[in-house]
Formats: sequence, C-alpha cells, structure tokens
Amino acid sequence: MLLTLLLPALAARADEGMWLPLLLKQLNEADMQQKGLKLSAEDIYSVNRGSLKDAIVQFGGGCTGEIISNEGLLLTNHHCGYGQIQQHSSVENDYLTKGYWAMTREQELPNPGLTATFIVRMEDVTGPVLQGIPAGIQEADREKIVQQRMAEVSQKAVQGTHYKAFVRPMFNGGEYYLFVTEVFEDIRLVGAPPSSIGKFGGDTDNWMWPRHTGDFSMFRIYAGPDNKPAPYSKDNKPFQPRHSLPISLSGVQPGDFTLVFGFPGRTTEYLTSWGVDETYSVSDPAKVKIRDTKLRILDADMKASDKVRIQYAAKYASLANYWKKWIGEMRGLKRLDAVRRKQQQEQQFRQWVQAGDATRQAKYGQILGQLEQQYRTVRPYVQARDYVMEAALGIELLTYANAMQQYVDLVKDKAPQAEISAALEKTRRGTTGTFRNINISTDQKVAAALLPIYAENTPAELLPDHIKALRQKNTTPEAWQRFVADLYSRSRLTSEESAQKVLDEVAKGNISGILNDPAYQLVAPIVATYRQKVLPTYTQAQDQITLLQRTYIAGLREQQPQRKFYPDANSTLRVAYGQVAGYQPADGVQYDYYTTLDGIMQKADPTNVDFEVPQRLVELYEKKDYGPYAVNGTVPVAFTATNHTTGGNSGSPVINGRGELIGTNFDRNWEGTMSDLMYDPDRVRNITLDVRYMLFVVDKYAGATHLVKEMKLVGGPGQASAAPAAGDDKKVKKQKVKVKREKAAAVN
Repeated sequence: MLLTLLLPALAARADEGMWLPLLLKQLNEADMQQKGLKLSAEDIYSVNRGSLKDAIVQFGGGCTGEIISNEGLLLTNHHCGYGQIQQHSSVENDYLTKGYWAMTREQELPNPGLTATFIVRMEDVTGPVLQGIPAGIQEADREKIVQQRMAEVSQKAVQGTHYKAFVRPMFNGGEYYLFVTEVFEDIRLVGAPPSSIGKFGGDTDNWMWPRHTGDFSMFRIYAGPDNKPAPYSKDNKPFQPRHSLPISLSGVQPGDFTLVFGFPGRTTEYLTSWGVDETYSVSDPAKVKIRDTKLRILDADMKASDKVRIQYAAKYASLANYWKKWIGEMRGLKRLDAVRRKQQQEQQFRQWVQAGDATRQAKYGQILGQLEQQYRTVRPYVQARDYVMEAALGIELLTYANAMQQYVDLVKDKAPQAEISAALEKTRRGTTGTFRNINISTDQKVAAALLPIYAENTPAELLPDHIKALRQKNTTPEAWQRFVADLYSRSRLTSEESAQKVLDEVAKGNISGILNDPAYQLVAPIVATYRQKVLPTYTQAQDQITLLQRTYIAGLREQQPQRKFYPDANSTLRVAYGQVAGYQPADGVQYDYYTTLDGIMQKADPTNVDFEVPQRLVELYEKKDYGPYAVNGTVPVAFTATNHTTGGNSGSPVINGRGELIGTNFDRNWEGTMSDLMYDPDRVRNITLDVRYMLFVVDKYAGATHLVKEMKLVGGPGQASAAPAAGDDKKVKKQKVKVKREKAAAVN
C-alpha cells in the first residue's frame, strides 16, 4: 500500500515529455486530442503521405526550422541563423546591426556548409541491433557490436537511394531507432531583422520572461531540377516541399493546445541523485565561473571596436546562452530540492526491489549502489575535464595550436604525402576562417585570465608538470599576464600569415616550427595529460554509468507499468505538447501569457545596446500602422506555454490544434531551465515568438511583402481556417504518387 501511494510521485508530470512521432498513435494521440488537437497522429507523422513532419527540418547541426511556403521558404530563429548573418557581415555591410532582406531571388545569399535535414521515416530497430548479444558482455565490447550493427542497418535502409540514415539509442541503449533522412545543402539567407529586433533584450533578457525579442530569420532551400538535394548552383530551383505549414492569424488564448515539433538536443531526466548533484555542485559551477570571466573580457573589447564586435558576435552569443542557462538551472534545481527528491525516488525503487522475488532482487538489487560508486569515482575527472575544455581550450590560440598535433603525428608516422596534403588543405581553409574571427589582443586577455583558473582549479594529480610549475611561479594576476604576453609575442601561430608559413614548412616535411612554438609546447602536455590521466578513467566510469542507467531505467519501467516513458532528447525528431499558460515565478508575482509591442516601447533605452529600438519601428508604433497583425490596438510579440523543450528546439514551429503555425519557439523561462533534468509543471514554460509579430516585421517594417505573399495565411478577417488534415493540401496530393515512389526503396 505504501508503494502504491508513493508511485504517483514518479509518474510523468502534466505536459512533460519529448515523444517520438512514430509512437504518438499508441502513446499520446488520445491525450493530445483531449487537450485540443484536431488532427490525428497520422496527420503529424506519416510515411505514406505528406504530414506535419515533412515541414520540419534540422537546421544546421543544432537548431530546428520549418517550411512556410511551397517554394522552400524556411523560418527559424535569429540566433540560429546568427552565424550565417555574421559571415555575410562586415564593417561596411553590417547585416547584424542593420538586418538583411533579399528583395529578389538573386539577392538570396548562399551559405556553404549549412544544411537542412528532413526526416523521411523512422523505425524501431532494437531487434536487429541487439539480437544475440550476450547479457553479461563488457560494455566496451557490446558497444563495438552495437556500432557495427547500427552501421549495417543504416546502410541497408538507404541502399540505392539518395537518402541518408543513422541509428540512435534510446533509454541509454535499451532501444534503438533508425532515422532515414533527406539532406539539402543549398540553403540561402533570405531575410533577417536588425539585431535591435532579432536580439532585442540581449543577454539581459535572455532566458527571461516577459520577453520582447523578434527572434527569427528566414532562409530558402534550393534543390536540383529533380527537386532532390544538390550542391549549390545558380541553376538550382526553390525546393517544393511535401508539406508547408499554413500560418494562423487567429492568435492564442490561455488553455489553447500547442505542439512543438523539432530536434531537442540533450536531456537527462532519469539521472540519479548522484548525477543531479554532479551537475549542480561540480559541472555547472565550474563552467559558469569560466564563462563569466571570458564573457566580461569579450564584452569590453566588443564594445570598444565594431570590428571585434562582428568577429566575436556569434561566439559571444553562444557562450552567453549556456552561461546564463546553467545559472538558472542551478537555481531551479535548488528550489526544487532536486537531489533530495531523487533520493526519495531511489528509496521507493529499493523498496520495490526488496518486495520482489529473487529474480528481481538479483537483477536490480545492486544497481543504485554501483551507480553511487561510479559517480564518486568520476567526480574529480569531471572537474578536470570541464576545466580543460572550458578554460585551457577556451583560449583560441591554444585550440589552434592543439590542431597542429595531427601534423606532428602524420610526419612522425611517415604518413603518405597525399594524406598530409589533404589535411593541410583543409587546415589552410580553416586557418583563414579562424583568423577572420579572432582578435589576438582579445585572445591574449582571455588567456591571461583563463590559464590561472585552469591551473588553480584542476585537481593537482591531473595537471601536467609544466602547469604545476607555472602555478608555483605565477602567483599573481600580473605574473600570469607577463607569462602570456611573452607567449603571444614569441608564437608564430598568432596571425594567418605566419601560421600559413608554418604549414608551408610542414608540407616540406619540416615540423620543427610546430615543435618549437611556445603555444604548442604549452598546450601539447595539457592535452596529453588529459588523454592519459583524465579521459581513460572518465570514459570507463561513464561507460559503466551508461550500462547501469540502462538497467535502472529498465527497472523503473518495470516498476511503473502504468507510466508512459519518453526517451531523453538526443537531437532526434520529437513532439512536445502542452497548453498556453502564464505562471507564477515567485510568491506574490504572476506573469501573463503574452507580451506586445507596447512592452518593447516601455523597455526602449537608447543608452543600453540591449534595448535600442530602430527608428522605423518607433514610427510604425506611433502611427499604429500595424496592418492585419493588430490585436486590441497593438501587435502581439511573444507567448508562453507548457511545452517541454530544450536546446535544439530553437526555431521549432509551435503549432495549434489544427496544424497551423502560431509561432516559433526560441527560449525557455529562467525558472524552468532545470527541465533538462527535472520538469516542474508549475514553472516550466517555453517562450514562443508570435507569428503575427514576425509577419508584421517582414511586411510593415522591412517591406518584404513578397515573402508574406508566398505564405498561406489563415484565420484572419475574411479567410477560412486551414483544413484539419495536414496531408490534404493540393501540393501534397499532386506529389503523392511521386513521393511514394521515391520513398519506396527506403521504406522497403
């Protein structure tokens, strides 16, 4: 009876979960429809006809985008397209500050290396991957077999087609799923608002609510003449999608159903108390400390120089994003008393095990004790790893110098000249990009600040001897500054010209320029010590934790057969769903569910770069020139809902119950950032850019009305709502036979 009373505390909370689209029919369809979904699971994910999934792409390597026209127009976040906007920017053409809008197709800008990946289909392949693997096999040996099986399954699935495929583990390797993909590589920048809109609020408002950021950018997917992926060519045509999202002008109200479709990056919802404590007490504090130091240096130099600002814009944004997220995560875990709550869950699990038969006790009886031991073993190695990765290799000169190790190895191993030449060509191209986006004076300041942090916080037994000596010699900040100044003055890897000369020498078989460079001499032992002393123990412990977690999660699923379990996020396509809602962040404080253009003007501050408002926006506001996007005399900007999201969901479409786009996900609230480890239904909220503000900026602010005309707007004055079935639009019907034929090989 006691266990029966305690078990509900372990069940998935309301609106928690990142669900595999393939399983919506059996796990979620009824609940989603009860909350307001008008579609079927088949309308969301289908292999045989166009569905919502066919309008969703993984944008680049870490964001999501959605197709909003039948001509391949792609919508994502401004911060997701930030790197591409930066690459096209210069002091003379500062698209970061001023924005960019292609008024013709010819003005749409190519982005080498950028991809957009569709999911064609997914399949449970647990059987083929795990069949015949002995139960007691070592984790490393098991992983070798699994990796080979995954490769075989992936290759077989797409043989004879232009598709690609990969297999991902779920539940720490308890299950495996195949994903067949179609990857497009000609992606062009179409439009981006100025940073005063796309980044309004800056780091001050990042992760915060209320929010007023117009966080969007637009790209277009181009394809070859057969509508299939093709390398960039002026002859390519706009891609014709199997489905594009209609855009609703109807807006949202509290309690409205919302669906987020995207590629969430990483969550660890099933961690034990020791895993949560490691994050809360060791890893997050270390990374916050290091990034706080680095960000202050970058911020000062970026404010002093437009050139430095452009060079570091994307890097600064990336660093700051997770720096602030980790701060919120620690606060959220503390407020939830997360470690104690996990301990309570573990106690319930122990009681369940002890109440079971001998088989259950033999299978699960030692799991928690073994997990505790592995976490105790790995703790100092986690600390050392964080300080190497964030502090030592957070210095760009050392990161670049470390890349030279490959040439030392190639020459010493007498590798074929063709292999060396191929590696050199790649590094030469990378060198140009590296020095285009680095200011050596700034990096020197970063080095002077981060080297002592690395030296003084890494466990002594895991430091290389030369760093121990430096720590004893340089006992003041001034001493470290003198050491670093000498390092940068003598290194040949501090400019593109001299670095290319070092590579010229390598091409002739001479690596003395690398071996004698002080930057290389500093970083090589750091990395060698990391690989010899830190990585082996860290990897072994993490492998054991993975194995034990797999068994622990299997036990939880056996303990709670009534609970619907979802796998942790791992950058695969997922559905989250919830409802529009405000929240109460603290006692006596109540946040509404939406913000408006009025709030932008209330925050406006010309003396603070985070809250500058472009004059054109002020003029539209003063004239109330809002077009069809106005609601009650203003323009909606953002809203919150209870969807469970994480990194990678940036740019994800937020869709209403009829399958219409109502916004673009771009953030979470600060009070909810701990949802990567523990979901709190009372405070976890995803933050969405209202689609009407996006349209207002594109149409009225930028004058890019031609882009709005591409879209299918529904729900406004004089317009009908979209049809409930996502697969019923005419474009899909015309292509249905062709799509089915193209997919046949992959499906079979």
